[in-house]
Amino acid sequence: MYFEILGKDTPLAPTLVLSAGLGGAGSFWQPQIDALSQHFQVVVYDHFGTASSKGRVPEGYSMADMADEVAQLLRSLSIERCYFVGHALGGMIGLQLALTHPQLVGKLVVVNGWTTLDSQTRRCFNVRQDLLLNSGVEAYVRAQPLFLFPADWLSQHDVLLDDELRHQTAHFQGTENLLRRLNVLMNTDFRPYLADITTPTLALCSRDDLLVPYHCSHQLAASLPNGELAEMAYGGHAMSVTDADNFNRILLDWLLKTQNAKTSLVH
Repeated sequence: MYFEILGKDTPLAPTLVLSAGLGGAGSFWQPQIDALSQHFQVVVYDHFGTASSKGRVPEGYSMADMADEVAQLLRSLSIERCYFVGHALGGMIGLQLALTHPQLVGKLVVVNGWTTLDSQTRRCFNVRQDLLLNSGVEAYVRAQPLFLFPADWLSQHDVLLDDELRHQTAHFQGTENLLRRLNVLMNTDFRPYLADITTPTLALCSRDDLLVPYHCSHQLAASLPNGELAEMAYGGHAMSVTDADNFNRILLDWLLKTQNAKTSLVH
């Protein structure tokens, strides 16, 4: 898989792995790099079958496969333990990694994640699947911002969104790859395994997320033995982009604190 190592390069600097959502590209985390690089050795990677991690996602691909790919990457870099931050699908990969490779994960942050797929999330994914299969890649990419960003942010960033449409269409991961990865995401159910995930975990959500309702993160935090909750009032599904300063502050506050007592942080 394609990866980059950024930030602090000292033996004492903790390693922080950033894992994107369904789009898979590590560039999703660009608004976080400067803030996080001051404290961590940051590893960003493109999910297999996306962006610069070229390859055909096989039939029968699973969340365990996605987590194993991260574990293999960490071991190839001689990283024995890391903090892991994942957005949506990336957060699900983090949960799987903490379940099957617990020795690798010291702390976990799941951004806009869930224990099992919510009916609203399924509705949104079904619409996106239909667009891709019936109207094509450009229609799928054109609709994507509607699920990710608040309406006022969309209105204020029209030129940026047009540029992003051209970029995302030109670098699309491929219909088969996306559908197989989406199938994994939609059919993963962590409810039977949550009690076994003892890694300190922050479930971070936004109240105005259209794609993943905020109550999904509430349920996740409450179901994990060492789960905590942090909630942003604004930002949509991609609040790490739309309200990056607030997101970065919450993320760093939690990652850098030493106590593990359960708390609920509302911002």
